[in-house]
Amino acid sequence: MSNENGISALQKNRTLLVGVAAAIITLLVLLLWPAPSNEPGVQSAGDTAMVDHSDMTKHDDHAGHNHQSMENSESMMSPDPHAGHGAGLTQEAEVWSCSMHPQIQRDGPGQCPICGMDLIPVRKDSSSDHQSDRSLTVSPAQRALMKIATVPVERRFPTAELRLVGKITYDETRLAYITAWVPGRIEDLLVDYTGVAVQEGDHMVELYSPELLSAQEELIQAVRGLADLSKSNVQSLRNSARGTVESARDKLRLWGLTAEQIRAVERSGKASENVTIYSPASGVVIHRNAQEGMYVDIGTRIFTIADLDAVWVQLDAYESDLQWLRYGQTVHFTTEAFPGKSFQGVVSFIDPVLDPQTRTVKVRVNVDNTEGRLKPEMFVRATVSAQFASDGKMIDQSLVGKWVSPMHPEIVKDKPGQCDICGMELVPAESLGYAKSADAKAPLVIPATAPLLTGTRAVVYVEDQTSDRPTYVGKEVVLGPRAGPDYVVESGLSEGELVVVSGNFKIDSALQIQAKPSMMNPEGGRSGGVHDHGEQ
Repeated sequence: MSNENGISALQKNRTLLVGVAAAIITLLVLLLWPAPSNEPGVQSAGDTAMVDHSDMTKHDDHAGHNHQSMENSESMMSPDPHAGHGAGLTQEAEVWSCSMHPQIQRDGPGQCPICGMDLIPVRKDSSSDHQSDRSLTVSPAQRALMKIATVPVERRFPTAELRLVGKITYDETRLAYITAWVPGRIEDLLVDYTGVAVQEGDHMVELYSPELLSAQEELIQAVRGLADLSKSNVQSLRNSARGTVESARDKLRLWGLTAEQIRAVERSGKASENVTIYSPASGVVIHRNAQEGMYVDIGTRIFTIADLDAVWVQLDAYESDLQWLRYGQTVHFTTEAFPGKSFQGVVSFIDPVLDPQTRTVKVRVNVDNTEGRLKPEMFVRATVSAQFASDGKMIDQSLVGKWVSPMHPEIVKDKPGQCDICGMELVPAESLGYAKSADAKAPLVIPATAPLLTGTRAVVYVEDQTSDRPTYVGKEVVLGPRAGPDYVVESGLSEGELVVVSGNFKIDSALQIQAKPSMMNPEGGRSGGVHDHGEQ
């Protein structure tokens, strides 16, 4: 047991002596080792002899030191472009940024609070001296690489082309109805199916009516009484007999008999059991609502007749299309039945109420159909062209200085007057939303690719024509309606300014990286990111 304790004590003393010796050797090495040179890239001859060639080629990523041979000492005087934390780049760096999240910018090295990557130094750019200035200066070579293109702001009348869909319907002003004017029974339907083309005056229905039969008898008796009193010397009796005859005639006329039918009853002196009802208009029978032997009452609809020489086109227009639509505009449309054939009509009505289901407004177009090609319920594709002037007015050369009927837009005259169809007074075209003269002021127009839209703002980049280098300045503008490939500018730009139409997203991205005001960050400044977990 005593021998084991002695061996253990001996081992402990040996370990202690080894540690003391190692500490003494380390201290001597530190005291005798020569200090390194302060100048970068310069080594003493003694150092070169002590360092092995294989050790000189090793690269320490954490310390950022490169050991190279004496033959490459000249290359060490300039920073390595691939080195992340080179001494020369650090001296020129203004801020440290994350390569994955450029909005993260710090005054010194560290780690990105979002992804944890090491921040890299960003070289100082002379164009970023003023962080509040929304401008970017590039070299001509950079401009070519960014493919920046500009166009001048112009004053002209932009043209918008709307594409609408709809279908053909009957002209409601050309519908005629055959109804029963007296109670009775239908003895014969002379037109027994729909789709038949009829002319005004064609016989349609044979109707038996006790009331009509009685009224005819009254007329016959009145005529006979007037004949008996014609030789009377009493003038009042003759006048009373004439009044009775006229009343009997008016009664039959108001019950639907024609003047010829009434005269036939007077000539024959015999009442007809069945009375023929004639068509009041020419057209096509589109509805048949009765059958033979059916009893009808006053007002019962028997036939519906539509005149198809003129039809309506009902188009669906979205809310965004309403600013381009005006009463009296010309509309061109096509149908599947006649490919390549274009028809045209005139806008006669714009529904004042929006359909809550489809979110559209009905636009009615009057169309001539004397050729009979257009059929109700046909689907159509229509286009409407509109030239926009200032103050929301439209330019239509055919209506400048004209007077238009408020009910029939096809009636257009050079002077005030009355409508040839309805007799209403004509109104000036400018009261319907058209420019008063062809010399109306044209609005400012820019291409649709120029503005960057955020939903609440519009940013346009304008070239600074006074700068000796390509410089682009961001401006917030107020846009009007879009007219095809163009936007109308309400404010923020002047005629002749050069706006960027290609490469504007690249300019905006460069400004975001430099923490300047941009499309999505109008205030500019450095951002710490959304998920800021603090620097590690």
